[in-house]
Order: sequence, then structure tokens, then C-alpha cells
Amino acid sequence: MEFGLFGINMGPLGEPGAMLRVARHAEQAGLESIWTGEHIVLPDPQAPPSPASPDTPFLDTSVALAACAAVTERVRLGTGIVILPQRNPVELAKELASLDAVSGGRLVFGLGAGYLEPEFRALGADFDARGAITDEAIDVLRALWTQAKPHFAGEHFRFEGVDAHPRPVQKPHPPIVVGGMSPPAARRAARKGNGWYGFFTSPELTERSLEWIRADIEAGNRPDELGQLEISVSPPPGLGAEQVEQYAKLGVHRIVGVSTARDADGMLHYVDELAELARSHGA
Repeated sequence: MEFGLFGINMGPLGEPGAMLRVARHAEQAGLESIWTGEHIVLPDPQAPPSPASPDTPFLDTSVALAACAAVTERVRLGTGIVILPQRNPVELAKELASLDAVSGGRLVFGLGAGYLEPEFRALGADFDARGAITDEAIDVLRALWTQAKPHFAGEHFRFEGVDAHPRPVQKPHPPIVVGGMSPPAARRAARKGNGWYGFFTSPELTERSLEWIRADIEAGNRPDELGQLEISVSPPPGLGAEQVEQYAKLGVHRIVGVSTARDADGMLHYVDELAELARSHGA
């Protein structure tokens, strides 16, 4: 099992100096990955289901990870997550391929369908069709990253006679990790993802999602070329050795820790706690 850190670009790490300090420390401590969060805009005033106050800083995902790439050498760079139906996937393919290139092939692309209607409305994105758009956008990214002559013809996106370089460093492309803890997200992970990512998910809720995913795979809906599905989770705060063992028994491959620290020093201390958990688990 690998261990990573969530929130490298937000909250107390929304200040660039703090972000880079913690990114370097995470690598030095032996963590496998650092992960961003994403909300382009937040409802003001905050109202459920919004997860954060509107003045919470979120550095742009790709900008933040490119900056972290410049001060690290090994640690993987995860998007946890990009809200895919809010983005133009043709433009995003270029952005992410560039990030994989400047990091030397360290990108892990986590995506989700989103859930904040006011955010979609502000961006002019289609909230009601977000699931179908997400599915097509994944296929668009793969086409632009892997096809010799990229082309795509779908309901929401269509192109041919174009190309985009550089391609990602990782072949055939960076891992595509589908986030979400609903049945549609489970199906999307089983059918289109190299991995699945559950956020703030207990062992019990993780087991429920994995049952959905495995049922869809057993029904023959996973293409053989996708291989084994990698499982990543961000547990609720308070992670201890007992919970780590519970996740391990469920087949979790990566724990992406979430801290309640309010400043950079607290995040540095949390990185050390995660690294100690990793060592005690043999990671």
C-alpha cells in the first residue's frame, strides 16, 4: 500500500510558499504522491452541499502541480479531482499532457463528475448532462493522447483532422482515476478507469463502492486492456493503524491522507504522521 497527501493546493497550502515547502517535505518523508483538490468557484454564501467557505483558496490544479514538479523529483502528482464536465477536454488534454511532460511522467489524473450546481451554472456547463459528458470526455482524452490521427465523434464532442503534441510521457497515457462514491461513479471506474478514488470514505463505505465496481467487472463490462483497477481512498481524519489494516483487507492500493491542520507547520507534522504509518505498514 502506498501513502499520499491530499490538499497540496488548498486551504493552508493555498499560499504558494507553504505549498512548495510541504511538497518538498512530503517527498523527503517518503510519501508516494501529493494530490490537489478542485473547485473553480464556490457558492457564496456557503450552503450544502458546498464543502468549503467561498474564501477558501484553491490554487489552479495544473499550475500548482507544475510548481510542485519543479521542486521535487520523485513524488507522483495527483489531481484529486478535476471536475471533468466543467472543462473542454480537448484543451484539458493539452494541459495534462504538458503537466506530465514537465514532471517527467509523474501525473495521476483523477476526475469526477461534480455535484455543485451553482459552480456549473457560473461556468456555463451542463449540470444535468454531466455524467454523459464525463464519459465522452474520458474518451476524448484517450483519443488525443494515444491515436496517431486523433479523431472523435460523439454527442457532445467531435473533431478530426487535428493533432496535439507533446503526447504524455507515460504510455499509453497517465493513469485515469475515476472519483466518486455513487453507483454511476462505480460503473464509470469499472468501464473506463485505470483506478477508482473514494474521498472521505470509511472502510464500510469503501466496501460498498467496491462491491458495485466488482459486480460491474464480473458482468463483463471492463475492457481487458484496462487491466487491474487500482483503488485509492481518502479516509476521514483520524486515520490510525487499525483503519489502515481494514483498508488493506479490502484491497486498497493507496491511502491519500486528509489533514485538519490550519497552517503549514501543522501540515508538515501530518506528513510525518503519514510517513510513520507508511513505515509501520511496510510501505
